[in-house]
Amino acid sequence: MNTIAERLELLREELRREHLSAFVFPTTDPHNSEYTADHWKGREWISGFTGSAGTAVVTLQSAALWTDSRYFIQAAGQLKGTEFQLMRLKMAGTPTIAEWIASELSTLNAQLSTEIGMDGMVNTVAVVEEMKEALRQKGGITVRTNFDPLARIWRDRPQVPRNPVEIQPMELAGEDVRSKLARIRKALHEQHADGMLVAALDDIAWTLNLRGSDVHCNPVFVSYLLIASNKATLYVNKEKVDGEVLRYLKEQGVEVADYAEVGKGLQDYFEYNILIDPDEVCYTLYQKVTRNIVRGTSPIAAMKAVKNERERLGFRSAMLRDGIAMVKFLKWLDESIGKQTLTEISVADKLEALRAEQPLYRGLSFDTIAGYEAHGAIVHYEATPETDAVLQPKGLLLLDSGAQYQDGTTDITRTIALGPLTEEQRRVYTLVLKGHIQLQLLRFPEGASGTQLDAVARKDLWKAGYNYLHGTGHGVGSYLSVHEGPHQIRMEWRPARLHAGMTVTDEPGVYLEGRFGVRTENTLLIVPAEETECGRFLQFETLTLCPVDKAPIVREMMLQEEMDWLNQYHQRVFDTLSPHLSPSETDWLREACAPLT
Repeated sequence: MNTIAERLELLREELRREHLSAFVFPTTDPHNSEYTADHWKGREWISGFTGSAGTAVVTLQSAALWTDSRYFIQAAGQLKGTEFQLMRLKMAGTPTIAEWIASELSTLNAQLSTEIGMDGMVNTVAVVEEMKEALRQKGGITVRTNFDPLARIWRDRPQVPRNPVEIQPMELAGEDVRSKLARIRKALHEQHADGMLVAALDDIAWTLNLRGSDVHCNPVFVSYLLIASNKATLYVNKEKVDGEVLRYLKEQGVEVADYAEVGKGLQDYFEYNILIDPDEVCYTLYQKVTRNIVRGTSPIAAMKAVKNERERLGFRSAMLRDGIAMVKFLKWLDESIGKQTLTEISVADKLEALRAEQPLYRGLSFDTIAGYEAHGAIVHYEATPETDAVLQPKGLLLLDSGAQYQDGTTDITRTIALGPLTEEQRRVYTLVLKGHIQLQLLRFPEGASGTQLDAVARKDLWKAGYNYLHGTGHGVGSYLSVHEGPHQIRMEWRPARLHAGMTVTDEPGVYLEGRFGVRTENTLLIVPAEETECGRFLQFETLTLCPVDKAPIVREMMLQEEMDWLNQYHQRVFDTLSPHLSPSETDWLREACAPLT
């Protein structure tokens, strides 16, 4: 395999041949996915950076990579020894991609091209248009979107996945496809659209009650769905759908065509107009549309975010089994630390094995983050054989993990004391726990946004001079993507309103580089609280069932309402899980859930 330097030289040869001065590599695929199949990991291939968010840009003489705070430490390590310069998003002095490109191109020979490349198949309409406008203002730099250099230089590039598609049973989906299509068409009509192109893979899987395995940790399949007023067509590699799935789709009023024919399908689209979500649909397909385009937000994400009764029951069942696995793991860890050699990788493997014993287990929902001490400060750390730390009977282990069960997706973080801690560790742990609890104590008006709730989880941290740059919470799919929108709880403005039936995580944290990190996370369900003369109020039901480590808590820092919440939560964890555990596991859990006084 080529080194990064060799890959950059191959790329630059192609750029010179095509008379381009730079090329932009996003993290996404033709479906604007957060997590992508290996075939589309071009940014990773060209830069060596493996994080799930970032953009690489290569000019004829330089290279840079932009990523967010979750990956600053990881990216610095992975880019070391390459010519890539790390650009830290949202940090003072960091130029935008357009600013950097303009600056770099200004130093090139004036006779060279002022055109750059972006593959229109893996960049959305919004991203391309924004870049075009930003570069136009920087001296008339233009953008070409019909070129993919990776098709020529990535010689061992993985194939597009061809894994089979399977049906999600109605007893778990809770609503059939015809009903969902009817609701989508009604929403499109309200936006004055006759149809839409659905590009997001989890939206397609949810709409059609189908699941796949094309993307690591995400039960989705590569496809497009074209919805018209009286028909719907799934564009998918036909090797992926067997006779049973074909019959099922036909019964639900869905036709099937080959994945590569989606462009022709858009050209042949027969309705008066079509909704295109510029934040989801790629630029190349947008240009294929021959009818009137209604630019708007896809209605599917908001529908998918509100879980129906069957999905809510599935979540509770999945969380029960996940809690059983977590308790078995925590007991094992407690009894093993200091007595046998444990590493970050070995504890992650042990937890995965315990989850795999549970019914309806379908795999991890993301790669486990097991960060011991200083590694816990790397927000999305993933241990490798080179970094795999040996756990000692002291300090903190940050363990962020989750599973895909056929009836629900889980996401949980626990920070665990492996032995004696510093006063700073105990103080930070307690501040994070206070924020975690305060959010779950909150009642709020229906229709509030997550941004309006975010400060509740941060206020004690802010008072003590701490903060974290990632979001406080994200939606969670029903046997779908572990990160689901459109709602989020975060500092940055997110207008999506919160409604009963939505799932969302609660995961404040603090990360002190080179020392340690702390995060505590539960997955929550938004449920009705009460209705007053001022309107309808909502609250959170905690779905996650797993004890919170009490050992690091500084009791004097806890409010009585916070201690009461923790004790009530632990009582529910014990009452729910203990009937499913062995006597020794029950005894361990009883102590782990003993009241904090």
